[in-house]
Amino acid sequence: MGQHVSRTDFEWTEDQEPHAPRRKEILAKYPQIKRLFGYDPKFKWIVTAMVLTQLLMLYLVKNWSWYTVLGLAYCFGGVINHSLMLAIHEISHNLAFGHARPMANKILGIFANLPIGLPFACAFKKYHLEHHRYQGDDELDSDIPTSLEAKLFCTTGGKLLWLFLQPLFYALRPVFTRPRSPTKLELFNTVLQLSFNFAVFYFLGAKSLVYMLGGSLLAMGVHPVAGHFISEHYMFKKGFETYSYYGPLNWITFNVGYHNEHHDFPAVPGSRLPQVCSYVPQVCRYVPRVSSYAPPACSSGM
Repeated sequence: MGQHVSRTDFEWTEDQEPHAPRRKEILAKYPQIKRLFGYDPKFKWIVTAMVLTQLLMLYLVKNWSWYTVLGLAYCFGGVINHSLMLAIHEISHNLAFGHARPMANKILGIFANLPIGLPFACAFKKYHLEHHRYQGDDELDSDIPTSLEAKLFCTTGGKLLWLFLQPLFYALRPVFTRPRSPTKLELFNTVLQLSFNFAVFYFLGAKSLVYMLGGSLLAMGVHPVAGHFISEHYMFKKGFETYSYYGPLNWITFNVGYHNEHHDFPAVPGSRLPQVCSYVPQVCRYVPRVSSYAPPACSSGM
């Protein structure tokens, strides 16, 4: 478990972020893809159903055993909360109500944030859009692990520990690498979320709070649905920075596995990303993809 990994540094390149020029090239050849742009009118109802499900679960688990609470937090509540995190990812692209209604998107994001317990819905957007614009930039893309992380977690055991701590690194990395002053809406998001957490603890008890927060943290670490954190941009094959996954976990993650398609066309809602493969088969046919999230395994395409 103490064996060092074979690589001692990141892969460095002077190439620009690959998706913007590819988007331009594909749209020039296949302008019909623009028909997929827009928002999904069903999305808000799916998010609302997931939030209400979690609110019901918070009430139900308050009198159950700790073993049951922790098991459900990992196997059920964590999956829903992770799906809600990816719903907030969709919302950050204004795919819930469209670009003409930015405040409606933000309000839905704050609402979706409630069962997660960690206030991030409003702050996430500015960092995530930079990830799209500056993908792979070691200073501007806060999705990339820092050099300190790479040096500290450079063994097999260290990488396993990093996976367990992934929720903390993902949440705190931007605070240190790209600190920003919080906006009023971010402060409102934080105050409302902390108030909701306190209300859950006060009225329902510790088990409900642990189910909520524990599920979120567990499902961001060593968990099958969290495999996309690694598979999306880990360089399994030299020269390719983004990888897609076309397996069944897309059903509960708003098709985030269609990650090349998402980066190429962030204006396409997750529900329509599979149709990109119908419009432009070569996007799905020739770019590398992973065949599994647990553990990620790379293949070269169709």
